[in-house]
Amino acid sequence: MASHESAKKSIRKTARQRVVNISRLSRIRTFIKKLESDIANKLDKEVIFATFSVMQKEIMRGVGKRVIHKNTAARKISRMNKKMKLIIGENQ
Repeated sequence: MASHESAKKSIRKTARQRVVNISRLSRIRTFIKKLESDIANKLDKEVIFATFSVMQKEIMRGVGKRVIHKNTAARKISRMNKKMKLIIGENQ
């Protein structure tokens, strides 16, 4: 258990930040699931592009806030882009 005031404050601070980071990560996952759902339902390509754009911005925002690593973000965006292109290619 922490015995110094600064250590106690650090514990309080990290607990608050953990709640915020969990919320941010959940938001990112929600946008990824939304795009996967749009792709699975084979919606119009404009809708898929719009959802992809929003998802990409949200993931990069998470990188900026240091919720996820930049390489993880790049991998997720790349994989979703690949799925999106595959579906759009089938529609043409």
